[in-house]
Amino acid sequence: MADSRTPERRSELRPRALKAARLIFNHRSSVMSCTVRNLSSKGAKLIVDSQVGLPNTFELVFEAGGEPRFCQVIWRRDGEVGVTFVKAGTAPG
Repeated sequence: MADSRTPERRSELRPRALKAARLIFNHRSSVMSCTVRNLSSKGAKLIVDSQVGLPNTFELVFEAGGEPRFCQVIWRRDGEVGVTFVKAGTAPG
C-alpha cells in the first residue's frame, strides 16, 4: 500500500473492493482462494493465505461470476499480491 513517501506508479486508480475469487494455475489443476481488495481495469491487489507455490502468472476467477482475468504478478508482500491483467495468450494455464 502506498504511503506519502511512496510515489504512486499505477496509471489508473484502483477503487477498494472486497470480492471472493480463485487463483487457477498449473494447467488448471491447482486452485487457491483469495480476496480481491482493490480492482481496476488494469490490475488488482489480492489477499492470499499463503504464496507458497503461487506462480508469477495465473488466472483470476471471481466467485460472483464474470470474465476470468489472466494475471502477471508485479509485487509480493506478506499475504498480499499485486497483479496486472494480461492477454489470455500470455499466461500459461
